[in-house]
Amino acid sequence: MCLGVPGKIVEIYEAGGLQMGKVDFGGVTREACLAYVPEAQVGDYTIIHVGFALNIISEDDAKETLELLRQITDVDAELNPELLS
Repeated sequence: MCLGVPGKIVEIYEAGGLQMGKVDFGGVTREACLAYVPEAQVGDYTIIHVGFALNIISEDDAKETLELLRQITDVDAELNPELLS
């Protein structure tokens, strides 16, 4: 199973001939390759999978997806309380 996580692009730069960016995932910032989304701009939301931006999405879609991921985590914690210790 693969999981792409939405994040907000906060910086764009070039490294080794590739368009790269810093992406904010709700307070955690990671580097990602933006080569597959050359139209990306700072402030855009994108789906990141294994360090690669796959596509640009709307802010509303990003927020909805993040909320669904939070709900999944909350349910998992309720079903498996030993994971919290």
